[in-house]
Amino acid sequence: MDEFITKDGKRLRMGYTTGSCAAAAAKAAAWMLLTGRRKERISLQTPKGIALNLEVLDIVMGKDRVSCAIQKDSGDDPDITKGTRIYAAVSLSNTSGIAIDGGKGIGTVTKRGLDQPVGSAAINSVPRRMIRDNLEEVCRMCDYHGGLSVMISAPEGEALAQKTFNPRLGIVGGISILGTTGIVEPMSEKALVDTIRVELRQRKASGADYVLLTPGNYGTEFIRMDLKLEAALAVQVSNFIGDALDLCKEMEFKGVLLIGHIGKLVKICGGMMNTHSKYGDCRLEIMAAHAGAAGLRPGRVEELLECATCDDALRILQEENVYHATLRRLVERMAFQLRHRGGEALEIGVVTFSREYGLLGKTDNADDLIRKVMEGK
Repeated sequence: MDEFITKDGKRLRMGYTTGSCAAAAAKAAAWMLLTGRRKERISLQTPKGIALNLEVLDIVMGKDRVSCAIQKDSGDDPDITKGTRIYAAVSLSNTSGIAIDGGKGIGTVTKRGLDQPVGSAAINSVPRRMIRDNLEEVCRMCDYHGGLSVMISAPEGEALAQKTFNPRLGIVGGISILGTTGIVEPMSEKALVDTIRVELRQRKASGADYVLLTPGNYGTEFIRMDLKLEAALAVQVSNFIGDALDLCKEMEFKGVLLIGHIGKLVKICGGMMNTHSKYGDCRLEIMAAHAGAAGLRPGRVEELLECATCDDALRILQEENVYHATLRRLVERMAFQLRHRGGEALEIGVVTFSREYGLLGKTDNADDLIRKVMEGK
């Protein structure tokens, strides 16, 4: 693609989704099947309004079936499916209409709350509509009134899926065919928030009213090793704490327990609801302020501000016997800020930890929230 966006002062090349690949491959295969002629490039209009002109690969033509592939190009976005080939095999069918299914390397939905029903191929609704619309266009061009069967596959899909959220979401056996605009915008925060939305929606659809949230792998490891809970119980929300709370409110969850490393959660004390370092790094300033309020003498406050890590700052708190008082203040402030964002209808608790010092503190309702999560799983 030759379309670009500017993000954080950088010019980044856009790409196209697996949904666009599937639709383009299906369109090319249908055209070759119904005309009997080979097609080396195919045009596709995406829902975003950007037109694509894509190379058609691995063409295999038969009398009643044609298959081909489109190679995924995610532009400057570090997408796990970048470079993989999405195949479509289109066959004549005795049944009217266009039937779409997934083959090798396309995941199968096994849990409720996702875009497609349980048992269906993980080809989302917008890619399905793109495939159907483009094949109907080809049928009109070729004056064909019979049925077509479309099989989408991705030979590398099963291996790639292990590096995605699919196993956690209950999509087994391969990747998902995704995309709401047909276009990949590099380093899109929206895509990450959309992933959180999908997982929370799935939890809600399964009957859960209470949910565990954690920023990432450290939290997941703490949940498994220290709390002795199933790591899969937690929804990973990366830096998007505020967005995750907004989604929980929107979906009418009753309660949330946030479990995270002190290095992330201490930022919440200052009202930072996106904890990415590009929005600020106030960790040590916040710890120093609360430690000072808890009685840490000025000379050591100055030393704490020079620490490289929160763990090193915790060492100073222990040496000066203000460890528990400071952590109590920090947890209370985290809870205050989260409750301010979450609102009165959402019960919110916090557990924070350090990899070196273990459990650091938790709100009084944390254990009760864990019990409610376990009851609803």
